[in-house]
Amino acid sequence: MTDLRLVQSVAPADLVGIGRLHDAAEAADGHPSLNDAVWRDLDTGGQPGSAGVLATDDDTPVAYAHAARSDNFSPPHWAVGLVVRPDHRGALEAKLLDVVVQHIASEGGGPAVLWLLGADERADDTVAPAGFAPERDLLQMRVPLPLEEDPAWPQGTEVRTFVPGRDDDAWLEVNNRAFANHPEQGGWVRETLQRRMAEPWFDPAGFVLAVDGDGLAGSCWTKIHPPAPGDTDAFGEIFVIGVDPSRHGRGLGRALVVAGLATLADRGIRTGMLFVDGANAAAVHLYESLGFTTHRRDRAYGREIGPS
Repeated sequence: MTDLRLVQSVAPADLVGIGRLHDAAEAADGHPSLNDAVWRDLDTGGQPGSAGVLATDDDTPVAYAHAARSDNFSPPHWAVGLVVRPDHRGALEAKLLDVVVQHIASEGGGPAVLWLLGADERADDTVAPAGFAPERDLLQMRVPLPLEEDPAWPQGTEVRTFVPGRDDDAWLEVNNRAFANHPEQGGWVRETLQRRMAEPWFDPAGFVLAVDGDGLAGSCWTKIHPPAPGDTDAFGEIFVIGVDPSRHGRGLGRALVVAGLATLADRGIRTGMLFVDGANAAAVHLYESLGFTTHRRDRAYGREIGPS
């Protein structure tokens, strides 16, 4: 018999069980089920209002759903994640999400965004009974490193690495202009940036800034991931790349991509990766022209939840 319970403060034993459940799902799928936003919330004790729904069978975790308030503030939303053991899929997803929706409603409601990694049309049908509808796709694209191309910087551009404590405010201003109203990357505040820089993977050597006569023009922030289950090599991600809208059309974005990937190659990384909105044809074309190919498709599902 499967039992469901709301977990508003995840105990260490539950966190271990969720980790083992996630490992089993990742081994079967070849990719993770929960994204960084969920793990960040779990690992740091959670934002106010965070909660999870744990399904167990004979005290063994077989499914878990997590809801957390986003730590960016434009637009505010609830981030939802879901992981289900392969032999329990199709029977538990809607039940867990219904409990998540009830919890969000009890916390005042608001827009909720559920990310399913490696999703396909079958996933659409699985979450539809809980009221979640597809909103957008992210393509995970990968490229072998090093590239054979050097960055071609616009005239008057100086390039250096990010200095924590000195560049924070300028970076936040450019980021929030570049990603105005973006659900994950827009509306960052100092606390959002501090949380990312406090994570163990943060390395200023992989955080490239392009500066011109008018100030910060753009940046490319990279992240190194440990080897995935079954892999022997780490890989590097372009975590955030942004160009101030006033500098569009100068080739700065391509130069930043190339420079960011070079910092990964210089640190011994042989596979680069990034995420791009599947509907952004111009960006997809840019990355394909650099040798990127699509490795996986992730899907965001949305629902507006009223207060209870």
